[in-house]
Amino acid sequence: MINIIIRGCNGRLGQVITDIAKNDSETQVVAGIDLMPSDGVANPYPVFEHLAECDIPADIVIDCSSPKGLTELLNVCLERKLPIVLCTTGFSEEQLAQVGEAAKEIAVLRSANMSLGINTLAKLAEAAAKILAEAGFDMEIVERHHSRKLDAPSGTALLLADRVNQALGGNYHYTFDRSGRRQERDPKEIGISAVRGGTIVGEHELIFAGRDEVIELRHTAYSREVFGTGAVQAAKFLVGKKAGMYDMQGVVGA
Repeated sequence: MINIIIRGCNGRLGQVITDIAKNDSETQVVAGIDLMPSDGVANPYPVFEHLAECDIPADIVIDCSSPKGLTELLNVCLERKLPIVLCTTGFSEEQLAQVGEAAKEIAVLRSANMSLGINTLAKLAEAAAKILAEAGFDMEIVERHHSRKLDAPSGTALLLADRVNQALGGNYHYTFDRSGRRQERDPKEIGISAVRGGTIVGEHELIFAGRDEVIELRHTAYSREVFGTGAVQAAKFLVGKKAGMYDMQGVVGA
């Protein structure tokens, strides 16, 4: 049995992960960490405000809170030799450097999107780009999310762009805004557009536009359960791994 601590347990994704782990025969949540009240939710495990206060033995931490408090999280996990699944996005470059340093001593899995489907889509996008970009197809990414999402473009849109760009030797640049420009599209750009509205959980579309034909790769998340499922699968994958930086491509077998 894999014993999990969820940081950000009272949030929407934390609650989804709680339910998924409860119904998984290989995992159980033994403790939660959250500064926010549970708003009437009765967690089936003790909840602490800070990870340092938690004295319950565990095998791994799943972090689905926010970039705030990253230093404390890393310090405690380093001290206790606990691997971490980072579901959080929006880290600064300085924070990413901290994560990289921690990964020299413990196993860390970080992904902009925990969905198994998105990470499979990224693998397909790499293969498609190698064929279509060579044939002169233009590439655009359109992402859509709910009105409360703070960052734009989404971390997942950037993940897809990075994977495609890496597959093409890193020769492309990203364009986020074409307003005020009167010029033809650069063949070496990947356009990234963000839509915000309503309660859209998450939609990502990768468009390959060629002469007289268009190919689209698309992923739609209908609930946060897809991210929770990926997070639990990532935890099962990471436990027992040696120190280093991992991503969801290892989980989906890429």
